[in-house]
Amino acid sequence: MVTQQNSLSGNWALILGASSGFGAATALELARRGMNIFGVHLDRSTTLPNAEKVKAEIEGIGQRAVFFNVNAANATKRAEVLDRISTLLAGSEPAGKVMVLLHSLAFGSLGEFIAEQPRDAIKQPQVEMTLDVMANSLVYWTQDLVYRGLMGAGARIFAMTSSGSHRVWRGYGAVSGAKACLEAYVRQLAVELAPKGITVNAVRAGVTDTRAARAIPEFDKMAHEASTRNPMGRMTRPEDVAATIGALCVPETYWLTGNVLGVDGGEDNIS
Repeated sequence: MVTQQNSLSGNWALILGASSGFGAATALELARRGMNIFGVHLDRSTTLPNAEKVKAEIEGIGQRAVFFNVNAANATKRAEVLDRISTLLAGSEPAGKVMVLLHSLAFGSLGEFIAEQPRDAIKQPQVEMTLDVMANSLVYWTQDLVYRGLMGAGARIFAMTSSGSHRVWRGYGAVSGAKACLEAYVRQLAVELAPKGITVNAVRAGVTDTRAARAIPEFDKMAHEASTRNPMGRMTRPEDVAATIGALCVPETYWLTGNVLGVDGGEDNIS
């Protein structure tokens, strides 16, 4: 049996997609639980204040925050970020670890596979980019963290999925495929990392009003239906999901791995 040592206080969480939505909410939740935060985000000048605000709030809580404004799906940038993380952790007293990885990347292409006009249909590069960002990158970040010795026994990995992995919504096909793939990767990684004492779970949030979700075609209709359908009487909020992730980071959840965890107020159970 691998000894579980996942004290949050003084250790680090790595949040991919840290400037908004689930990533931002989880970064703040884990900071309140005593964690320092590495945040990876991709923002231009118009949205960069979001990242700066989250970073400032983490520091206001009293925790360290180191943010990187890079493309998380770019192999060169990933290596640069991890080089910097390795240096920072090696220089800390005592040496810290990345005890939580949250994959919350929501950059993908929306569009129909079979549109009225072929020119309007989603194209191969868009499908492949969506899969690479929203699914494949989980594998690559996990590999590098483990191989570099930055993540070990007691660590927790979470990947954000959605009901789109098994439900159909117009224009959501490429993202649906990526989410289904992501869930398969979670199961595979959970089995391969179990001997190392690292757990891996997907978190299936309910429909949530985030910057990325608003780009989905007919999101207002989706939001209304979710609010009506949800037995809790409202949509899911990023803070609901963040609170759950925070609660699952304790040592007692060492036997929970390889799952798709519904954090949606029961929404997905109602047709």
